[in-house]
Amino acid sequence: MQRERTFSVKNLIGGEWVGGNGREEPVYDPATGEVIAKTPLSTKNDVAAAVERAKAAFPGWAATPVTERARVMFRFKNLLEENFEELRDLVTLENGKDKKDAGGEVRRGIEVVEFACGMPTLMMGESVRDVARGVDNVSHRYPLGVVAAITPFNFPCMVPLWTIPVAVACGNTYILKPSERTPLSSQRLGELLGEAGLPDGVFNIVNGGREVVDSILEHPGIEAVSFVGSQPVAEHVYRNGAANGKRVQALAGAKNSMIVLPDAVLDQAVPNIISSAYGNAGERCLAGSVLVAVGEAGDKIVAEVKRQAENLKVGPGGEEGSELTPVIRDEHREKVRSYIDSGESEGAEVVLDGRTPPMDAGFFMGPTLLDGVTGEMKVAREEIFGPVLSVVRVDTLKEAVEFTNGSSFGNACSIFTENGAAVRYWRENIEAGMLGVNVGVAAPMAFFPFNGVKNSFYGDLHATGKDGVRFFTENKVEITRYFSKF
Repeated sequence: MQRERTFSVKNLIGGEWVGGNGREEPVYDPATGEVIAKTPLSTKNDVAAAVERAKAAFPGWAATPVTERARVMFRFKNLLEENFEELRDLVTLENGKDKKDAGGEVRRGIEVVEFACGMPTLMMGESVRDVARGVDNVSHRYPLGVVAAITPFNFPCMVPLWTIPVAVACGNTYILKPSERTPLSSQRLGELLGEAGLPDGVFNIVNGGREVVDSILEHPGIEAVSFVGSQPVAEHVYRNGAANGKRVQALAGAKNSMIVLPDAVLDQAVPNIISSAYGNAGERCLAGSVLVAVGEAGDKIVAEVKRQAENLKVGPGGEEGSELTPVIRDEHREKVRSYIDSGESEGAEVVLDGRTPPMDAGFFMGPTLLDGVTGEMKVAREEIFGPVLSVVRVDTLKEAVEFTNGSSFGNACSIFTENGAAVRYWRENIEAGMLGVNVGVAAPMAFFPFNGVKNSFYGDLHATGKDGVRFFTENKVEITRYFSKF
């Protein structure tokens, strides 16, 4: 992909690509700082227009046999495969992550489409014959109507694909509000859905910022909202969406621990730790941002993490061999720096300092490693969302679990050990929804739920897997008997 290419970003409403009202926000290439597009900042009226077109399309799409809806998903899946490299490079361009991570993101999104291709089975109800004499009981799954998703900048292709294929294959019509920072991948997904034969109005895009978010939460024609983003915004979406009578799933922030026991196989564990903490510049809700070293593991693990982290190649995601890519914006880089300053002032040792930009152009940082972090420090409690790894030292696994459970977040936790009894104790006592054993990024497969708990999730039904199907459908339970005799 040509780096100097610029893109036109538009809304997709009822099958038509339409411009905004003139208000725009720049979209940057994080690797260079150059403006590559401008996102239209849409209004309440744009949301209302999308809802109107989605409502008009709903009866016909809901009445389309689920087997035919699944065939659209099969075609969509094939188009995603055919355009895999283009989608990967779009992610790299607008988000900054390297091609390996970007390709992995696209692949994980395709896996959700593959899951949704099985919707004829996933939509099956349940039945019991003769619950009483001559009485049968059955349940049926129905689509909700118009649904919406609000997605983040850090996975501009994968996170929209967490909900698009499931919601649409269930028979709903859908409105996407992508991050105004990374709108390009979503636009290409909309084009490919059209090529796959999805009827006009079934899938819509309304670009913008807070006004669009609040309009989605308030519009009475939208039945359900899925959100992925920071904890404060997730809480806002959940409270306001629910107050307006909507079904809401809001995936929020994280502060994920990686617990290392003395028997961990370091030559295997450390690359996983490095990838988790510094991959995608730490801008992942599954990033391991706290390393909890147990007992004698401390000195060895810190020394090896430092050695490997300081040898990471910093560079643009499109450049071969780049391992540490830029953060999304300069203002976010300043926020991450302020956390490092805070950790140092509160007494943490800056073992590796990434505050000085390693490159002149773009929004780059170096890897940062903080040792001697305690639970009272901001760097131990708050989500930084950058290439910063904080080391907490404890004496026992029990203390490691207690430290981790002290967090208000509960997205993920990993443990590095070969001790099965330790794993069992940790699994039974840790307060996190996604667990990794000798795995740095505990991302579930598409047929399992993305299972954050505590302040990492607001709602009841999680994204992806059967939870996703349940979220985007309503159950009707029917009890039947006939008085006449045959």
